[in-house]
Amino acid sequence: MTGKDEYYNRAKVEGYRARSAFKLKQLDEAAGLFGPGNVVVDLGAAPGGWLQVAAERVGPDGTVIGVDRQRIDDLEDPEPRVELLRGDITEDDTREHIREIAATVTGSDAAAAETENTTGAVDVVLSDMAPNVSGQYELDHARSVHLARQAFETAKTVLGPGGDFAAKVFQGQDLEAFKADVDDAFEYARTVVPDATRDSSSEVYIVGKHRLTAPVEAGEELTVDVVDEGSEGDGVAHVEGFTVFVSDASVGETVPIRIDEVKPRFAFAERTD
Repeated sequence: MTGKDEYYNRAKVEGYRARSAFKLKQLDEAAGLFGPGNVVVDLGAAPGGWLQVAAERVGPDGTVIGVDRQRIDDLEDPEPRVELLRGDITEDDTREHIREIAATVTGSDAAAAETENTTGAVDVVLSDMAPNVSGQYELDHARSVHLARQAFETAKTVLGPGGDFAAKVFQGQDLEAFKADVDDAFEYARTVVPDATRDSSSEVYIVGKHRLTAPVEAGEELTVDVVDEGSEGDGVAHVEGFTVFVSDASVGETVPIRIDEVKPRFAFAERTD
């Protein structure tokens, strides 16, 4: 039995709408995408196989938002809240609708995410979108990267701090540049090829872990006021409300620093004086 037959038959037996459901299961196992109660956005969600898996993984307290230009049939008695949105992710109105739905779930303010530089209340953004294949490999690759970048821009708009991202893209000359851009926006990025991927396929998934929303970046130099002391004895400063731990600094000092490492919710810095 071929790999295609195996996953196709398993999808039928286990009640999934598409064999790609197993790719998402394996992505989650490899990269730890989901947690109980998460808010998940599935871009290009039709026919709904990934929605089914995401709904299973986030549990009854979670929410899954499926977005596609095509109509998606309602899921059969899903435990978590599942919202279906028909729209084009390249349009600002669609991204705004995603933020509004996420805001109603979490009680956050959708108006706080009106620009590309702000973040929302979503925990995970997924994209299994692929272009209509033309048979011209370089063209198909370029189109797949374009779709992945559209998903990436949506993720940057709606993800909260520490959120995760995964998007399908065909291998080719622009893959590493796309991965580097994802790496810049997240704590790290990795490439995953699920076992359910057909042997003949060139598709891979770029996964960005832990969305960075800090107003500082590694290597940046600035001067800060130390206003508190951390549990490990480091000084604590704030940059636009973002916490920066400064080694060898005391409360009340104003010190020049260099940012060493940035995490989703805080950063570490060294004095430069």
